Amino acid sequence: MKQLQGAPWLLAHRSMLKRDRPMKFSLLGNDYVLWQDRHSKVNALPNACPHMGAMLSQGWCVNKSDGSTAIACPFHALQFDASGCTILPGSNKQTQSLLQPLELIVQGDFIWSYGGYDPKIAIPSIMNEIAAEYEFIGVTGERSIPTDFLSLLLNMHDYNHQNGTHRELFEIEAVEVKRFVDEGLHSHAYLSQPRKQPKFRDILKNPAQLAMPKVLEAHLENFFPFMGLLHGEDKLLSLKECHFYVPETDCQSRVFVLMYMKAHSPVARLLKGNLLKLIDVVVEQDARVLSKIYANTPQKIKLNNEVGMDWVRRNFESFPAVVKPSLSK
Repeated sequence: MKQLQGAPWLLAHRSMLKRDRPMKFSLLGNDYVLWQDRHSKVNALPNACPHMGAMLSQGWCVNKSDGSTAIACPFHALQFDASGCTILPGSNKQTQSLLQPLELIVQGDFIWSYGGYDPKIAIPSIMNEIAAEYEFIGVTGERSIPTDFLSLLLNMHDYNHQNGTHRELFEIEAVEVKRFVDEGLHSHAYLSQPRKQPKFRDILKNPAQLAMPKVLEAHLENFFPFMGLLHGEDKLLSLKECHFYVPETDCQSRVFVLMYMKAHSPVARLLKGNLLKLIDVVVEQDARVLSKIYANTPQKIKLNNEVGMDWVRRNFESFPAVVKPSLSK
């Protein structure tokens, strides 16, 4: 996974962490344990205990007398502090660091990391700006998908797949890329997607359909390789649908979505739970397809509207540099 070293990755939103409860996550081929202590400090260590390799994420948190929190190994109850040090049984002396902490960049509720590599691109400020202006609805669509990261990114920037993957959910009749703005590792795509009118039974099944117009005018903002935002505007609400992509291993990728809204009508507040459910279904449909593809199949057919996929391929091959051509149209 050398292609993407130096990119920032959003590991979690703080709401995904429960106090004093370890959480396992994988990043760039390594497993870590992440925990938030009683003072809201977030720590991360390699997940393998340096004694016999037990998963520390299966252990528990121990509140220390100095106010800090250690992680206890589930095998022999060795306690490791945030710097990776422990005290061996029968000894009152602390060891040197046996586990190298993963450097975290915590910005409000957002927990970022460069995975132990030198930063090549900066963390964008847009999530802090959204959090300051919009109401946080929740986290949805979290999945670990058995697919390589390039296949995941291609799928997430494939503007044609609504007709297949999501045909029953949105009933998109056509897709038109009205404009694509290529700014190197940052881009904007403006789509127009006429859809069939949902039937009454579809609305009963998911009332969030009421918030969806006859023509979906989508503004997608992309930050290679870690984030994609859907900016949604409607008479009921303004929506920020924030998708995050995390490369776990060479053949495993994680996704999750943070949802924010600004209600323009009391009806919009009634739709919050259904919006989360709707996007969870979208991610599940994507995950189902991605788990059943032949990733290395040569592409012998090219469709219209593949400019987003071309943008991904170019940046994946040249990261962190940006090479021509410009794909703006």
